[in-house]
Amino acid sequence: MFKQHARRTRFGAAVTIFELIFHSIVRDVRKSHNNAFFAIFTSILQTVIFVMAFYVMFSVLGLRGAAIRGDFLLYLMSGVFLFLTHTKTLAAVVASEGPASPMMQHAPMNTIIAIASAAFGALYIQLLALFAILFVYHVAFVPVVIDDAFGTFAMLLLAWFTGAALGLVMLAIKPWFPTAVGILVTIYSRANMIASGKMFVANTLPGYMLAMFDWNPLFHCIDQARGFAFINYNPRYSSYEYAFWVGVVLIMIGLMGEFYTRRHASLSWSARR
Repeated sequence: MFKQHARRTRFGAAVTIFELIFHSIVRDVRKSHNNAFFAIFTSILQTVIFVMAFYVMFSVLGLRGAAIRGDFLLYLMSGVFLFLTHTKTLAAVVASEGPASPMMQHAPMNTIIAIASAAFGALYIQLLALFAILFVYHVAFVPVVIDDAFGTFAMLLLAWFTGAALGLVMLAIKPWFPTAVGILVTIYSRANMIASGKMFVANTLPGYMLAMFDWNPLFHCIDQARGFAFINYNPRYSSYEYAFWVGVVLIMIGLMGEFYTRRHASLSWSARR
């Protein structure tokens, strides 16, 4: 009754929201380890291990000839970077604070801020890992030459966007079916080890095999990214527009589902997880 409500402008409200997202991102980054540098180093190490594992596998199996003409490690990294960005963003959004979380008891906090901070926190860590690895590779080994760096980076952001969109849909379903969502996320992440297309290019696939992968927006993102990164590769069977519109549709579905779930939120849900 005696509380005074100060009127805020739209600009002031926007600044407050961005400040909340920033602090939530810092909290998400430091959640895995007290030392933020160690958390980032762990992500860099995981990416390096992924690249080295695929390098050894391609070398042992004699599959290097099937890659695009150009820097072979850059070919591998173009697939691994987008794959990790997509899957880690998906996992981060699904694991973000839900409507029944104790964090939602604080007045300025809401689920949209929690989702945005989880998505941007995952992107922040992956970008730091990407630039650190490319810098070391460029300085210590061979110069990194990317035909269209802006287009390649846009495909990385598109892979992040589709991962966040799918994660939002899974997050809306999670309070209703927590175990099933955990299994689906695990299956999708494991299936993308092959279905993402990071080990081959779409132009080399026959038609019957192409139909097994072109449903996946990440497959289109990786193939288009290699088209931007390599001057001698022109992707004919993938489209970044398909990945973008799939992401937009999933965002709309996820927002509607999250709004419905938030209205029916119950503190007892946390006991089922």
